[in-house]
Amino acid sequence: MTNIIENSSLAKSSIENDQYYMARALRLAKKGLWTTDPNPRVGCIIVLDGNIVGEGWHQEAGESHAEINALNQAKEKAKGATCYVTLEPCCHHGRTPPCTDALIKFGIARVVVAMTDPNPLVSSKGIEQLLKAGIIVNTGILTKDAEQLNPGFLTRMRYNRPYIRCKLGMSLDGRTAMASTESQWITSQDARREVQCLRARSSAIMTGSGTVLADNPRLTVREEELHYQLQSEIKVKQPLRVVIDTHLSMQPDAIMLGLTGQTIIFTASKSESVKSILEKTGAHVINLAERGMVDLPAACQLLAEQYEVNELQIEAGATLSGAMLRAGLVDELIIYMAPMLMGNKARGLFNLPEIEHLNQHIPLNIADIRAVGRDWRITAYPINNA
Repeated sequence: MTNIIENSSLAKSSIENDQYYMARALRLAKKGLWTTDPNPRVGCIIVLDGNIVGEGWHQEAGESHAEINALNQAKEKAKGATCYVTLEPCCHHGRTPPCTDALIKFGIARVVVAMTDPNPLVSSKGIEQLLKAGIIVNTGILTKDAEQLNPGFLTRMRYNRPYIRCKLGMSLDGRTAMASTESQWITSQDARREVQCLRARSSAIMTGSGTVLADNPRLTVREEELHYQLQSEIKVKQPLRVVIDTHLSMQPDAIMLGLTGQTIIFTASKSESVKSILEKTGAHVINLAERGMVDLPAACQLLAEQYEVNELQIEAGATLSGAMLRAGLVDELIIYMAPMLMGNKARGLFNLPEIEHLNQHIPLNIADIRAVGRDWRITAYPINNA
């Protein structure tokens, strides 16, 4: 007879208690939203006789996991206690030792897990190790909440690509830039500050060479604006910068190439001379040609495999945004809509030339609409990717 217990066999009062403590563990996990990459955000609570005796969260890759931080706080009170953790405890040696060994050593009697770890090195193996040690294991408590906290890690482990979020700013009539490419600033400072939070949680930011030539962006987290938005100072890890540059038209004096951190340029060009010039700036130029264009699915797969990119944020014009959407690579749309009209000569959100009839439309699920300063933020999900 196994010690693992599913929700359906738990008493109602027990489920309510487990949900209460797991919700607290999830709030702890959110503290690592900006800092754990490429690791998942994980929180842990240790409860003995109805009292919380230890709590912790994973704060940064390479440092102690949530369970270890909670156990170190609980100390001897961990013996016979229940451990609530938002992700299945690891059972392998990575940057840190297995958490399952520590839970067993400290004498934890029961472990409640929000969701199993999709990492093949761990998946269900951590639970099995705890069961073999005689520890009761409950699963499936607030699973959806736990999954929503780590969309990038889950997508990378399950589908071998990042979770891809496309951020756009538009006018009320759906325009993103004037015909002259002028686009700064359509949205308000409130919206731009909020975008710093999206950038800070992302492993990488992707744009196209057209945006680089037109706007010369930095693709960095502006720390002052982020701290203002969060009302606290956090340690910022700048995201990887990614440029889709089919013909290697990017100039070596682009601002982002002079910044610290790495810039990756995906191209379909075979020009070794231009590649050499760009790589002298420190950029990494990768040829991923597919019928004269950059193979976008292959680029996303490489970002996941070689660079451990969990969440990829697209900040680009209509061409790249449309190409990513057509390729089925956009998981989430974040659109900031400003109260202005820009006219029919201005540029639209997506370049989708193959859509000629209404029945060819791309359906969306609008999950949230809310005010951000004078603008409105729309969160939507392509239904085929939901």
